[in-house]
Amino acid sequence: MRRAAVLGAGAALALAALAMTSAGETAAPGDDAGPMPDFLGQRLWRVFTHLPRRIRLDVHDVSGQDRRVLWPSNWLVCTQYPATGTGLDRRTTVMIGVVRRGESCPPRVAGARR
Repeated sequence: MRRAAVLGAGAALALAALAMTSAGETAAPGDDAGPMPDFLGQRLWRVFTHLPRRIRLDVHDVSGQDRRVLWPSNWLVCTQYPATGTGLDRRTTVMIGVVRRGESCPPRVAGARR
């Protein structure tokens, strides 16, 4: 029972941090969200904290093990689409391929931007 309480508190802190980051957005819904940052080699948490919340995000495990991505700070970005510098708007879906922290990106996707 104690473990569930610890996980619940950690999840609440993560959601609070994400809400605080998103609350700072002042752009109107139809405005351009700016250029796509370079996330390759960064922790997945950086993606969640640096993209506007209105941008759709598709995150998947590229290790071939088809694992669920549950805690963003435990994953590293191997691939991203669209490419760095591409303009984003609210119709854009950003696709991020990740592996667990401490693992290497698979050779077929290492450094790939898709």
